[in-house]
Amino acid sequence: MTALRVLIVEDARLARQELRTMLADLPDVQCVGEADDVPAAREAIARLHPDLVLLDIQMPSGSGFDVLDGLERAPMVVFTTAYDQYAVRAFEANALDYLVKPVAPERLRAALERAGQRLAQDDGEAAGGGPPRGLLGADDQVFLRDGERCWFVALSEIQRIVVDGNYARIWFRDQSALLARSLSALEARLDPALFFRANRNTLVNLRMVRGVEPSIADGYLLRLKGGGEVEVSRRQARELRERLAL
Repeated sequence: MTALRVLIVEDARLARQELRTMLADLPDVQCVGEADDVPAAREAIARLHPDLVLLDIQMPSGSGFDVLDGLERAPMVVFTTAYDQYAVRAFEANALDYLVKPVAPERLRAALERAGQRLAQDDGEAAGGGPPRGLLGADDQVFLRDGERCWFVALSEIQRIVVDGNYARIWFRDQSALLARSLSALEARLDPALFFRANRNTLVNLRMVRGVEPSIADGYLLRLKGGGEVEVSRRQARELRERLAL
């Protein structure tokens, strides 16, 4: 079994030491590093690519949510904090777990067991054929934030991505949130087998297409699962026919 690679993000030195000691007692778990503030945590995630982050919510330089905001790919996250009032927000974000300090060893063990099971499942699915190397596939997740609301969203859950000023608005689960990336930058990182550029302003998840209808100027109208419509431009219509064998 592949060892679960864990990064500790915690501003208190003694708390980091305690977490590292507990991790050392767990089988198939490797602590790959530590960080004590938001910038260091973001750098460590980008450099180490951990499977899971034990993430403190309140730090002098910002919050755990600030750490995740804008990451290209979000790792699994177990939030740790001394304040249980953040629990609702953490679970609304679909975090793997939420541990209140002082962290009980049995609670940490249970959270990491779930993470290990998810990692094994993801590895099995990837072995069955995933996206080209370096691209984000259906099982990868992103962290989205809109004001006080936060979510972890698998790319397979996204219906469409639309230009919104200098940002991209992502539609998922009957909700939407802004991501501080341009549509072109996102398109370059997404698996083209999953996302299709329907027109100049829209990427659409082909797995979310419920129906295809002819539209004006030799284009198409895509009807999406869960509601919503996307116009396919005449320029992109030929590629769509080839992709969907229309």
